[in-house]
Amino acid sequence: MSETRVVVLDADPLPRLDRLEGRARVLHADEKSLADRLPEADVLLVWDFLSDAVREAWPGPGPRPRWVHTPSAGVDRLLPELADSDVIITNARGVFDQPIAEYVAGLVLAMAKDFHGSWELQRQRRWRHRETIRVGGSRALVVGSGPIGRKIGRTLQALGVTVDLVGRTERPEDPDFGRVHGTGSLNTLLGTADWVVCVAPLTEESRGMFDAGAFARMKPEARFLNVGRGQHVVEEDLVDALLRHRIAGAALDVFHTEPLPASSRLWDVPGLLVSPHMSGDTVGWRDDLAEQFLDNFDRWYAGKPLRNVVDKRLGYVPGA
Repeated sequence: MSETRVVVLDADPLPRLDRLEGRARVLHADEKSLADRLPEADVLLVWDFLSDAVREAWPGPGPRPRWVHTPSAGVDRLLPELADSDVIITNARGVFDQPIAEYVAGLVLAMAKDFHGSWELQRQRRWRHRETIRVGGSRALVVGSGPIGRKIGRTLQALGVTVDLVGRTERPEDPDFGRVHGTGSLNTLLGTADWVVCVAPLTEESRGMFDAGAFARMKPEARFLNVGRGQHVVEEDLVDALLRHRIAGAALDVFHTEPLPASSRLWDVPGLLVSPHMSGDTVGWRDDLAEQFLDNFDRWYAGKPLRNVVDKRLGYVPGA
């Protein structure tokens, strides 16, 4: 095979691509130069996976890459512009499952045991005894039945939580959860859960799925956690639900606008924990993402099928 040209949409720090030496020429691009670089690319690595530059530069004049890899679980920043092309899209399925599951479990424990309240009382040097919520025996609704959602569900089960899993398609038999509920059951299940966790892929069907109606269906004691995409939530409806005590609390790791502006009212809503899109980011995560891309490049260079190929109509890896 002749030398392959790999264009990297950069973010800092850059990926370690030394293993490509002798097989590929690596070209770097930023958001301004990407459109000019794309006709040169056989492969596009969207290292800056929070950028919309690929959508803005597509389709454009000249040839396009044959393979686009995004080191993120979601591919919503590539679609729908790339959906009708013959390009292969792969994602980072598998890298973030365990870290995000740990993060969600940590949030559940922190909320149930009122760690924030303990820290605040310590800061005030006040000794005030409280009773906290028992996690074991509670019920969670995990919306999103891909690998991350399944890992979250199994981790919560280990804490004694009963888990209902919702996916795009209902499956009456499941080895871990008994069954996977279809999205048609979501409205009914919302009223049964103490913990509602959103980790669904962002599609036109899931956009804005957590709105005033959804929050009104939850129990007043319920807590809502979003580690999916900010666009899953109508943020003003969540603010209203918290201020009116229609739900007991929430945690958001993703937002409509990122970084979250300092002027956003979300920073100050009582009962809302804000984190900066970090639920999957553990020490060494960039190295893991680079290694995953390099392993897939080895397969591509050898003419073998790629792993984590996204169905561009669905917006995720089918059967994951």
